[in-house]
Amino acid sequence: MHLFTAEINDWASWGKVFQSINDFAPLIKSIFDCHDLPWQTIEHCTPGTNAVFKVGDLVIKIFAPRESGVDMESDYQTELFGLERAHKLGIWAPKLVASGMIKDKYLFRYMIMEYISGRSFEHVESEMSDHAKRAFAEQLRVITKIMNTPSEPFNNWDVIARALRNQRWTAFPLSFQEERRQYLLTADISNPVYVHGDLNPDNILIDSAGKIYIIDFADAVLAPSYYELPAIVCQLFTFAKPYMDGYFGTYDPDELVEQCVAGLLLHDFGYNIIRCNLGCIEEITSLSVLRDRLYAAIKEGKSFG
Repeated sequence: MHLFTAEINDWASWGKVFQSINDFAPLIKSIFDCHDLPWQTIEHCTPGTNAVFKVGDLVIKIFAPRESGVDMESDYQTELFGLERAHKLGIWAPKLVASGMIKDKYLFRYMIMEYISGRSFEHVESEMSDHAKRAFAEQLRVITKIMNTPSEPFNNWDVIARALRNQRWTAFPLSFQEERRQYLLTADISNPVYVHGDLNPDNILIDSAGKIYIIDFADAVLAPSYYELPAIVCQLFTFAKPYMDGYFGTYDPDELVEQCVAGLLLHDFGYNIIRCNLGCIEEITSLSVLRDRLYAAIKEGKSFG
């Protein structure tokens, strides 16, 4: 008899169950027993792509099985590497308690981490003064300077090849698509570094002392350092001046625009970031238009999503 009895046969079916405590409770209990971990009431955590639940002072993350239509083995290995690397570098991140696989109705990969007693940036930001925003951005700059450094290979992603295959960009005008393709074919990605790749408001936690914790390393890649900028500038800071000043100090808007354009065109979530923060994609017919949108957002200190 299986511990997990729900049916998973595509991404939609995974989406129906991945937040279900009832469906996952027997499986989670078995995993905790296997590692001799204390058992307490299961609670929901902020939903993402995978199944994430809080059990006492621990968090368990169960990766979608292959039957979901998406093979999460690379994400699993990437996140394990990212957590280990973060701790070696002195970056605050959840401490890994246990990890492994359990073969039940499906093969589930999992990680158990210590629960961080903090709030996501999304829920803290509204309470910040301009001074606190600058201090936060300065602290984040220190973290990314440490994190965005050379690293041994940890997954097989070729960021250029992946960017060229990304079907989300087909929503843009054909003129933009072709210009983007030509840009990527000549992009300089020499001297890549480790980039988290998804420093959005959900993946940064702040504790009561103001300490920043980084979570969810599954989208990390080896890429040019500018790959990190779109999520930070557009999603996290939404171009607001106190953050921009704290993170970049004195900066040239034109130079920053070029770095952000390069990062957006290469980024796996670039389409989503543009759509949510830079206005109607049907109107972005060229890289020149994209540059103008970014320049205006940086100068005015607000997004146009």
